[in-house]
Amino acid sequence: MHESTDFQQFQNTVNKYLIRHRSIIDITSKLQETNAKVNRALAKAITQCGCTSIKASKQRYCEVKSLDSAHTCLKTHLEGELCPDCKEILASEIGHNLFYLAALCQVTGLSLEQIINEENNRLQTLGYFSMT
Repeated sequence: MHESTDFQQFQNTVNKYLIRHRSIIDITSKLQETNAKVNRALAKAITQCGCTSIKASKQRYCEVKSLDSAHTCLKTHLEGELCPDCKEILASEIGHNLFYLAALCQVTGLSLEQIINEENNRLQTLGYFSMT
């Protein structure tokens, strides 16, 4: 018998325990809500805890010999590191978001694992030409 991968196991577990919000309308609205909570958790880390901050400015593109090294001169604008509490909260909110993403895949007959694998293959095949 074929063993399930972690992604497929996760999707199967979500399917097993997704009872209350099984409607596609509930799933898509919960996906949006959990995405907002991910953003809010990061905002709170910055504005309430202060363990990290944003220092944004225009991106300065430096002279690079190859696109492989271009990321070395571009900034994320995020400074500092998340404290353990903020890291735990953000990870939890991302987990909830993944739950509803897997639920969306399940009720629409899609495989989260297959989507991730196909996107990874597309990125590896197209490389920098896949940038959107």
